[in-house]
Amino acid sequence: MRKTIVLLLAAAAASSSGITVVSAKDAPKPAISIETLKTVTQTLSSDAYEGRAPATPAEDKTAAYIVERFKQAGLKPGNKGNWFQDVPLVEITASNVTPLTVSGGKAPVTAEYRKDLVIATYRVTPNVAIKNSDMVFVGYGIDAPERGWNDYAGVDVKGKTVVILINDPDWRTMTLDGPFGGRAMTYYGRWTYKFEEAARHGAAAAIIVHDTEPAAYGWGVVQSSWTGPQLEQDTPGDHMDQSQAIGWMQKPIAEAVFASAGKNFAELARAASIKGFKAVPLGVKASVSFTNTIRRQASKNVVGILPGTTKPDEVVMYSGHWDHLGRCDAVNGDDICNGAVDNATGIAGLVALAEASVKAGPARRSQVFLAVTAEESGLLGSKFYAENPVYPLNKTVGGVNMDGLNVIGKAKDFVLVGAGKSELEDLVKPLVAAEGRVITLEANPERGSYYRSDHFSFAKLGVPMLYGESGEDLVVGGTAAGKAATEDYVVNRYHKPQDEYDAAWKWDGAVSDLNIYYALGHGLAESDTWPNWYPSAEFRKVRDASRAGSK
Repeated sequence: MRKTIVLLLAAAAASSSGITVVSAKDAPKPAISIETLKTVTQTLSSDAYEGRAPATPAEDKTAAYIVERFKQAGLKPGNKGNWFQDVPLVEITASNVTPLTVSGGKAPVTAEYRKDLVIATYRVTPNVAIKNSDMVFVGYGIDAPERGWNDYAGVDVKGKTVVILINDPDWRTMTLDGPFGGRAMTYYGRWTYKFEEAARHGAAAAIIVHDTEPAAYGWGVVQSSWTGPQLEQDTPGDHMDQSQAIGWMQKPIAEAVFASAGKNFAELARAASIKGFKAVPLGVKASVSFTNTIRRQASKNVVGILPGTTKPDEVVMYSGHWDHLGRCDAVNGDDICNGAVDNATGIAGLVALAEASVKAGPARRSQVFLAVTAEESGLLGSKFYAENPVYPLNKTVGGVNMDGLNVIGKAKDFVLVGAGKSELEDLVKPLVAAEGRVITLEANPERGSYYRSDHFSFAKLGVPMLYGESGEDLVVGGTAAGKAATEDYVVNRYHKPQDEYDAAWKWDGAVSDLNIYYALGHGLAESDTWPNWYPSAEFRKVRDASRAGSK
């Protein structure tokens, strides 16, 4: 199988930017253990692990179990003889949250915490108080000079409360054409960017309007994710350069605020999608306050390695996040968000790939298996690793990230999330074909999945990581069954207590995906190739500079 993998990669390399892959000795086909996938997933998503929230007692149990499975697989400690990389975090828990009140308009508007509004802060401070802050509608809250777009042009929002729409201005476009890629969300559409940009412009508070379609999830997901303890990276300065308050409001509340200001929300939202939109002061004032309990505690990334034989300093990476939401809003008396699919399955895949790799024997390059913390809090674990790498990024060849495996049955298609970015896409195409499958585009590119998982932390610093997964065209049931399963998960299970292990799950789809991940990663580990980003990709420049510095 190893020779087949390398030959397939070589065939792909012929059409890419000068990538070459050398031949290697034969090796057995990867033995992906379904028993491992079941056992690890069921264990990590059991109530005994309390939803795997970082910086809680459940973390110690989770990390210890992952180390136990890595040891059983035959990996070595990956951080200078240690299994762990400490990730400094600070936990901020809001309490005594007052309703958001909006005054000065035709009628006062009140938004109740959790029901209508979620509010938090990046700042490590015991008290937050926004008092009579002028509200300004800044459309999609984007400042993108390379696209000739600036929603903050001509308006001073320092000390004010900005109201922002989620996603990109062209999200309603059903094709991939438009100033921001049409239906496919860019990073400008992500809530993380919008809060970052509001802070850069000095906003005292930034509130995103929740709308289910462009957000790609319902209010229940926002409520469960943004209430309770919130984690941030613990850095010097305590994030005091960020806005005092950040949050979301339900769309009907936004409509009421705009009506109180004598404005029509729908009309202004449409205007915000057109280039040249100017921010609109609403003439009303916002007030909200809350107190914070602050706790500092290091969390842990778990790092295992299968050392390479001839190029051990060059690294191929497999990654997945071990954390989930822990205790969350109860549904029918159940307050544990178990995170079975998201992402106990991904850690199960990480362990299964480690087992298969060890059985195949060491490759020329080292293979690192990284289970990261705090993905659900904003990719904090992978961000910390990328900024403080155990293995230099200019020696990290590339790899695969896993965030939720397919447990609904084998798919005919394989989706490249965020397609059109790196040469890994060329290398993986024949490997997908070897599984009897075809490459397809994302069914829901408006969800911005490329910017929502840990590969993005590596991408921003130049390392290409494949993020690909089963599509919705199932072998049994076709696209109708696949779409129904996706919709059921997003609406009823995602970030809710209902994301629980099910003994009736079908694992053949996960195995097929893992065969592809193994083939790509092991082929890279046996080769001399250095995949790059396509010339048009936003990460190409940093990769080129990084690689130049390693030569």
